[in-house]
Amino acid sequence: MSEGSKGSSLAFGQVVIGPPGSGKTTYCHGMQEFMGRIGRKVTVVNLDPANEAMPYQCAVDIAELITLPDVMENLKLGPNGGLIYCMEYLEANFDWLQEKLAAFRGHYYLFDCPGQVELYTHHSALKNVFAQLAKWNFRLAAVHLVDSHYCTDPGKFISVLCTSLSTMLHVELPHVNVLSKMDLIEQYGKLAFNLDYYTEVLDLSYLLDHLASDPFFRNYRRLNEKLVEVIEDYSLVSFVPLNVQDKKSMRQVMQAVDKANGYSFGDQEHRSLEALMSAAVGADFHFTSTLAVQERYVQSQDKAVEEEVMDL
Repeated sequence: MSEGSKGSSLAFGQVVIGPPGSGKTTYCHGMQEFMGRIGRKVTVVNLDPANEAMPYQCAVDIAELITLPDVMENLKLGPNGGLIYCMEYLEANFDWLQEKLAAFRGHYYLFDCPGQVELYTHHSALKNVFAQLAKWNFRLAAVHLVDSHYCTDPGKFISVLCTSLSTMLHVELPHVNVLSKMDLIEQYGKLAFNLDYYTEVLDLSYLLDHLASDPFFRNYRRLNEKLVEVIEDYSLVSFVPLNVQDKKSMRQVMQAVDKANGYSFGDQEHRSLEALMSAAVGADFHFTSTLAVQERYVQSQDKAVEEEVMDL
């Protein structure tokens, strides 16, 4: 993987990013198991210096190079400043990362990244790390996880859209936005619209109407209108729903990422994938699939329309 080497083989993978609590580590664990079951050799690389309890098999760990607690203690920095220092330290030690990754040639890579949003919206250290990986012939896609419960709050969803757009423009990688924890979405309240409205980011003027009914947001309607205009003018943000416990959902996300980074699997993996998808549902996949959740919202909306028509 020498820098600038055009003859070296390509390496494919994902950089898993997103705010704290969005499910990045859980996603890496689930995707490692899912890909392993279809025959893909997966290496998980932990780039989060604050990540202590990792459920997945970690092949490369930034803790061997630097840890957040050590930085905070020795440099008297807070968590945010400490994380930024750790990423800058990683950027200054590319040779360490290159040596570690070289031991896993021919593998598919999952990079578990920190949860500090600033690292993906305007700070350059991680962006430079991704750019260096590209020079080493890595073909990566950014998987940006967002907690699906933000869909239940129009104000928060607009904020999520702005953050996702800013991340896409700053990171400069093929990008797949993911609504995580879909199996828990109904615990946070009922969605105002069909799930497709949020995943496809359809006409956002309807969200503005919902915000107008809130006394707090009513005073900021003009600001929200301008934010929505920016999001719609770029027309880049859309989401793939994800339930890590559902193999159909995992397959959907995996295929979206494979399309984004150009990965092309062989016949053996295809046969393994088909066998996995056709197998009886096992103990690992108890939760209701995302499609079932979506169907319930479609049916509830249709019923509400019928009731309004009857009232007229």
